[in-house]
Amino acid sequence: MIDGASTGRAPVVLTGAGLTIEDVVAVARHGALARLDDDARTRVAESRAVIERLVAAGEVVYGVTTGFGALATTFVPPEHAQDLQERLLRSHAAGVGPAFPTEVVRAMLLLRANTLALGHSGCRPEVIDRLCDLLRLGIHPVVPEQGSVGASGDLAPLAHLALPLIGRGEVELDGRVMPASAALDAVGLAPLVLGPKEGLALLNGTQMMSAIGALLLADADRLARTASTVAALSVEALLGTSVAFSAAYQLARPHAGQVRTAAELRWLLRDSSLQAAHRALDHRVQDPYSLRCVPQVHGASRDALDHLRRVLDIEINAATDNPLVFPEAGVVPADALATGGGHVISGGNFHGQPIALALDFAKLAIAELGSISERRVALMLDPRLNEGLPAFLGASSGLDSGLMILQYTAAALVSEDKVLAHPASADSVPTSANQEDHVSMGSIAARHARRVLEHVEHILAIELICASQALDLRLDGHPGTQPGVGVREAHALARSVVPRLESDREPGPDIAAALMLVRSGRLARLADPPELPPGPWLDLGV
Repeated sequence: MIDGASTGRAPVVLTGAGLTIEDVVAVARHGALARLDDDARTRVAESRAVIERLVAAGEVVYGVTTGFGALATTFVPPEHAQDLQERLLRSHAAGVGPAFPTEVVRAMLLLRANTLALGHSGCRPEVIDRLCDLLRLGIHPVVPEQGSVGASGDLAPLAHLALPLIGRGEVELDGRVMPASAALDAVGLAPLVLGPKEGLALLNGTQMMSAIGALLLADADRLARTASTVAALSVEALLGTSVAFSAAYQLARPHAGQVRTAAELRWLLRDSSLQAAHRALDHRVQDPYSLRCVPQVHGASRDALDHLRRVLDIEINAATDNPLVFPEAGVVPADALATGGGHVISGGNFHGQPIALALDFAKLAIAELGSISERRVALMLDPRLNEGLPAFLGASSGLDSGLMILQYTAAALVSEDKVLAHPASADSVPTSANQEDHVSMGSIAARHARRVLEHVEHILAIELICASQALDLRLDGHPGTQPGVGVREAHALARSVVPRLESDREPGPDIAAALMLVRSGRLARLADPPELPPGPWLDLGV
């Protein structure tokens, strides 16, 4: 059970606006809680009053007094309004596949509560409070990963998320999966009785793909900075030149991600006596692209991730169900259903296309971080290209295979990522008797992006192992020299978890240990230049 006081974090106050990626991470991963803002509570109640007036007047309102999807023309009498909403949750909980991890479910609960807090969904404040109760009490719905086409939002996953509110479906509580009714009994909560529109308010929306996207973005930001650190290790190990990373050169083509990545490399490579030693003897002016073009390739990926952030900042603070309720007085569109100063509009804010396209772009960008990393691994292992290092970085070539097979693993992951990077949003399979005749497949883009990121974490772990071994061998041949300060710190971190390879051993434990280091964020933090006045580090190598 979650104890909010023990987390040491203030609750996230839900207003429907201003929610950040950092808030999502705090709730999903660190146990922060959430509550409805007082002003938002008033706004939600006003929206609810509009729905109740429409039902009392016997108006035909989609999803309130009609069926759903292609059944929108079928009138449902007001006396069946509650049954209609509960049947909606039951019928739409058709997900399959493995269940989402707890952090994704917590992010979904938070995002669903925040969109309802905008006051356009027509539900009671009690529905939002109950979503917050699930977060507070650690009651996490079991939500299968597959079944959403991202059309009327993530219908199947959100149905599984919402079922426990009415005492149905399964949840995880204190590490055990159980019927939702049993979990509610255990904590002293009664199932909610849904009113008109409330089932639909819980189902329409993009909260599954947005939840994955928010957590993915937090991890991808860490991964991109880690990639800078690991690439800097490889540059030193391969006697690459830092000239191409100079500030003046980067500012001649000032893409934000490129400029930022180059600054990180300069910071990591600062005060490198190894660079100075080989520059005095080596007249090579250009390195292979996987070294020379790190700012351009990594930087482009970071720009793509910045686009995802811009989309998510809007999406996680948006009203994404249907129809939407506008309780405020004002100009009412000619075809809107109006009553008592408010009006209801049916539209398509639930369509996942904005987030689907951004996630497809992001997964391609993340895959490229892995693709260029594998090429650096190949350089380090190839005696024809690695500037005098032993073949496969083994201590006794021939008898030892060294790190040969690590590149195979990286290559396999890169190849799989090429398949996963195919844009899910390029596909559309119509649903609901062709009423929903164009769908986004954003949920598939989200799930694939998550797998690509996991693969690239492994690829960078492999590069870290290879670069650390290569740097050890390089320093053996250049006694008295030292790599850049940031590279030295990264190498020490790597060696704290993966010892130098003196003879062949099973690489699995080394990869697992390096992966944990990659995921820890410690390597990423080394890439962050402090706020310094202009100095030599800004123009290293010029």
